[in-house]
Amino acid sequence: MELMIGRVIKSHGVRGEVAIEVTTDEPAQRFAVGQVLRGVQNNKEHQLTITAVRPHQGRLLVKFAEIKDRTSADSLRGTRFMAPPREPDDDGFYDHELEGLTVFHDGTQIGTITGVSHLPRNTLLEVELHTGKNCLIPFVHAIVPEVDVAAGKVAITPPDGLLEL
Repeated sequence: MELMIGRVIKSHGVRGEVAIEVTTDEPAQRFAVGQVLRGVQNNKEHQLTITAVRPHQGRLLVKFAEIKDRTSADSLRGTRFMAPPREPDDDGFYDHELEGLTVFHDGTQIGTITGVSHLPRNTLLEVELHTGKNCLIPFVHAIVPEVDVAAGKVAITPPDGLLEL
């Protein structure tokens, strides 16, 4: 199974750079200079070699050897970059392993994880509470001390007020 690691949002400038929305928690490894990425766009597939990368407004600006100008870069809009999953660290989890897990607080079932957001400073679990509200829970050991993928559950110890927002 391959995972999407990023998606071309738009071209940037006139020299063929593209703005990529990163969907991996390993952007430095996945989008390193010299990497060859497999891009999928509708029924087309691209093999693109990274020649330059730089951060810009929460995205990456990437230059590929095969893309020489803005017109070529524009043609990549919507391209999804796919890669095989890497083995997680001993305490690591893939997003797809967390999505769908039941969230418990003080032994009571309170909701379900519907997504995972990777921000520059931390990761947030997107949780749909049984009350119908949605909340974001920082995925740090102090707040999420137990994740049992096999049992399909996550235990949380949120600070006061986090679930009331």
